Amino acid sequence: MEERIDPWHATVLTIFPEMFPGPLGLSLAGRALAKGTWRLDAVNIRDYATDKHRSVDDVPFGGGAGMVMRPDVLDAAIKANRGAGPLVYMTPRGRLLDQPLVRELAAGPGATILCGRFEGVDQRVLEANEAVEISLGDFVLSGGELPALVLLDAVVRLLPGVLGNQETLAEESFEWGLLEYPHYTRPAEWQGRAVPEVLISGHHEKIRDWRHRQSEEATRTRRPDLWDRYASARRRTETP
Repeated sequence: MEERIDPWHATVLTIFPEMFPGPLGLSLAGRALAKGTWRLDAVNIRDYATDKHRSVDDVPFGGGAGMVMRPDVLDAAIKANRGAGPLVYMTPRGRLLDQPLVRELAAGPGATILCGRFEGVDQRVLEANEAVEISLGDFVLSGGELPALVLLDAVVRLLPGVLGNQETLAEESFEWGLLEYPHYTRPAEWQGRAVPEVLISGHHEKIRDWRHRQSEEATRTRRPDLWDRYASARRRTETP
């Protein structure tokens, strides 16, 4: 990834701006934030409400439990704060977040992330603003703030200069469609369990081969869905 001129810019629209930067203010992401490698603005959606109670939600048309976030309030917040890059809405019905999508977002100028609450947001505001819907998985959380933090952590660590060793990025899980191989460190023997001999052999080619085979085996046994995609892609490249 080429070096950036401007910092990667995240704008988070939420009714709980105090949740940010949260853990993103610590460790690698926090150092990169302080250094100016990326920028984070947390915007309170309630600032764009028009009534004295700063209401952002109302009852759903058609009945049902819960409340729905209003399109007029959300649209005002989006229009006033949207930066370069896509508008992202974190929702279980969205596209599953994976490493290719993380790389795509990291390569862009930034993102505006809409964090829903209650039963969700009015569909019309998503359509009007061409929101990209992204999911962390098949489960439900209380709001979009935690998924937004996860998304931002995954993106920020790919930005140039955030990780000191770029080799680390190349060897991580999912970068080649496989799960990561197991890791070992000192002591060489612990509670009767020894480090695989190949890792202390000093033979780099054998180590690379062992790690690759371990990644393949872990993927095949733990994530058959990933293994099928990987095996299919490998067959295509091997076909003359």
